[in-house]
Amino acid sequence: MQAWLCENPIGPEALTWKELPTPQPAAGEVRVAIRAASLNFPDLLIVQNKYQIKPPLPFVPGAEYAGVVDAVGEGVKHLKVGDAVAAFAGTGGFATHACVNAALLMPLPPGFAFEDAAAFLCTYGTTHHALMDRAALQPGETVLVLGAAGGVGSAAIQIAKAAGARVIAAASSDEKCAFCKQLGADETINYSHGQLREELKALTQGKGPDVVYDPVGGDLAEPVFRSIAWRGRYLVIGFAQGGIPALPLNLALLKGASIVGVFWGEFARREPKNNARALAELAGWYAQGRIKPAIDRTLPMSALSDAFTRMGSRQVQGKIVLVN
Repeated sequence: MQAWLCENPIGPEALTWKELPTPQPAAGEVRVAIRAASLNFPDLLIVQNKYQIKPPLPFVPGAEYAGVVDAVGEGVKHLKVGDAVAAFAGTGGFATHACVNAALLMPLPPGFAFEDAAAFLCTYGTTHHALMDRAALQPGETVLVLGAAGGVGSAAIQIAKAAGARVIAAASSDEKCAFCKQLGADETINYSHGQLREELKALTQGKGPDVVYDPVGGDLAEPVFRSIAWRGRYLVIGFAQGGIPALPLNLALLKGASIVGVFWGEFARREPKNNARALAELAGWYAQGRIKPAIDRTLPMSALSDAFTRMGSRQVQGKIVLVN
């Protein structure tokens, strides 16, 4: 097999494409012949040694991938060689093969494209957990999505619309705002203009958004939280801007608002049955055409460095997918 190996976590530039022994699955594992893997922001953090999970060295990065089972370990009964699956395993995806705990795999229904499946579990799993579980989103409510042109942001637009909500998509350029409109956003805000609070007020008739989906953090958090509606729910998804904001807690008191943490990976580990139900609903929505991953571009697996460069340019609309 071949894989991108991280032996020194100082950044993507230190990764090397190497030939390694093809592993055999242990008990409870299967081996997946990887057809496609997607790039997520935590993939950058983990090779910079900045992520909350620090795998032992050396390791193969790539949290999310899809492919075909080509070997089955002892004790695995629900999967067989030839099954199409998707995985969110934390590591291992930027390679031609990976051994993974069978419990972490989602069997793919017929017609689920590998490129879509590789861009599905993390972003859509995170977003369904955030909006439907943690925020208890109701039809007719207004959702503000920050960083709306990115991987999780584009998923948030689609899931919020599937749930019957009104969506205001906020992004950093007019081009990205146009992309969000194509995904189904009702309104858009280009927050690079510096008029975020004023535009939110106008678009919500002074009420503010009921739910804020924030994968960005940084200096956007406080002005948005000051604009949130009564009983609003502020979903803490991540900190793509780099800074972890410190919100004045008196604002939560004054608005009767909730600051809600979202950690889908831990939810999936602690509540596997609830997560399985959520993924089944998402798979049904995909089959109905109500949601579909927005793929910025598809590159060969050997072009991982180009994918990281594009991610760093902040020009990505949706997700980058690497294919074998």
